[in-house]
Amino acid sequence: MLTCIRKCFDLIAEHKGERWVLASVPQDDPKVYDMLCDGKSLGVFQVESRAQMNMLPRLKPRTFYDLVIEVAIVRPGPIQGDMVHPYLRRRNGQEEVRYPSPSPEHGPADELYKVLHKTKGVPLFQEQAMRIAIEAAKFTSEEANGLRRSMATFRNVGTIGKYEDKLIGNMVARGYDADFARSCFDQIKGFGSYGFPESHAASFAQLVYISSWLKHYHPDAFCCGLLNSQPMGFYAPAQIVGDARKNGVEVRDIDVSYSFAQNTLEQGRDKYCAVRLGFRQIDGFHWLDEDEERLKRSQLSFRGARLVRRSSESEGGNANPESMGPRTPGGGMDSGLAPSGAPRNDEGEVAQNNTERAQDWADRIVAARNRRPFTSLEDFARDTGLPKRALILLADADAFRSLGLDRREALWQVRRLPDDVPLPLFEAATAREQPDEHAQPLPVMPRAEQVVADYQTIRLSLKGHPMEFLREMFSRERVIACKDVSHENERRRVRCAGVVLVRQRPGSASGVVFMTLEDETGIANVVVWPKIMEQYRKEVMGARLILVEGYIQSSPEKVTHLIAQRMIDRSHDLIGLANDALSRKHPVPSGADLIESLNDDPRAHADTPAQKIRHPRNVRILPPSRDFH
Repeated sequence: MLTCIRKCFDLIAEHKGERWVLASVPQDDPKVYDMLCDGKSLGVFQVESRAQMNMLPRLKPRTFYDLVIEVAIVRPGPIQGDMVHPYLRRRNGQEEVRYPSPSPEHGPADELYKVLHKTKGVPLFQEQAMRIAIEAAKFTSEEANGLRRSMATFRNVGTIGKYEDKLIGNMVARGYDADFARSCFDQIKGFGSYGFPESHAASFAQLVYISSWLKHYHPDAFCCGLLNSQPMGFYAPAQIVGDARKNGVEVRDIDVSYSFAQNTLEQGRDKYCAVRLGFRQIDGFHWLDEDEERLKRSQLSFRGARLVRRSSESEGGNANPESMGPRTPGGGMDSGLAPSGAPRNDEGEVAQNNTERAQDWADRIVAARNRRPFTSLEDFARDTGLPKRALILLADADAFRSLGLDRREALWQVRRLPDDVPLPLFEAATAREQPDEHAQPLPVMPRAEQVVADYQTIRLSLKGHPMEFLREMFSRERVIACKDVSHENERRRVRCAGVVLVRQRPGSASGVVFMTLEDETGIANVVVWPKIMEQYRKEVMGARLILVEGYIQSSPEKVTHLIAQRMIDRSHDLIGLANDALSRKHPVPSGADLIESLNDDPRAHADTPAQKIRHPRNVRILPPSRDFH
């Protein structure tokens, strides 16, 4: 997220003339908190999970310290220690805030008030657990530190149980009620799974606020920064782009005449800049990641310094620098590794196992169009000198629209070009390399197929959502849209279908699985109890498109879930949307044959001799979900 924020600030400075840093962002903006209270936090640091999105309308943060609590409270420690509901009830005025006190002869009545008043009498942070032990149970500082160390780190079991008798016994002896002493220990014991220090939560809360501010006031830069920082977070590029468009940001397709390696901002038609998708969104396309290259250079320098130090130590500090090998052009020691990490051959040259991979295709496109605009695909191929593989990827990503070519026409023209043979230098100046064939116009590619092809090549589509082409079929089956789940009555039985975005199975949820489904209308939250999970494990873990039958469960804060009772894998319905890609040449498979077809090697097809690569369309219909366990 720090990388994303830095990129957002740079984009704002470049395109809007405003230079921001973390310290200069206005604090406690009511509009930012309004957005968070509505649960609109997709892409925001730490609070974009479904659990956090559901907590935001319940906690209703209005101050920075509310964000500190928001970060800390949705954790296994507070959840298992039963701290969440007491805090929320007290915060909402549904329960009295109490601070039990010891007997008068053992201490002041407000000794726990000083520890717990900021969290309404409920311990939420590790520091509070230690202070309760010191103030109420009179632990020494060494014993309190031992208590802290017994609180396990993530995914490890702590040894906090050995402090149970001492903490409860000391509190009871000092006049605290036995039930309260027991509840205090149970709450502290929750940190034995995972809890946050207050300082850690405050650091995270700062990034929560900054990313929320960016999302509210600069959704264009925020979308662009998130895309340029992938992989990160809970949501795929399709959901990031979809959320930005809902917030009024125009997003433009990848195009060889306008796109760069990274996603960029352009002059928009409204108050926000437009986001231009970059070549990095195309699966398999080679582009230079400046952050990655900077990291590799740092690692290379570190390795070189370490080699010098080791040699110096082995030779008693009298190492001869010349014996360490040749120096790099910059004067540093050559570690035997190329800047990209590739080994060198005997002549000291970079051993290029794949010359294409050493080249930045995106930079070649930008350099060529700076010399002169592209007028045809053949000119583009000649001016950029890109290999056939790159041209196929660009055509399949529908990136030649500015040249008057849609996806199908571009693919047809690319396949007419020679296979990675440079075009004649002098003949190209006077004649077209490929003569016109006077062929009939190709049939228009259906929008459904366009959308599926977009998802297969760039993992998102600006032309539509796959579910909208299945809506008529699902409507006949009385399957409601995802957005309608939140409008249904409590306990009503419904059927809902959608693409699986996220699967979560938190360790603190006792085997419950949370699924997020998406269709063209929005998202729906599905809860799968352990018994249903055991019955429908294959569907829950493997389906890309799933139909869920169950009942509605709503909270007073208007947080709605669909409680699953039956689950049906409908992934095969997605195959029908790609008929041109699969079924017109080969029958649409079903069952076990589907997996074999989707992983078929196109080099075995005699009718596609120009295709030298494993085409993504034969690998998947939609990109995989993001799963967290």
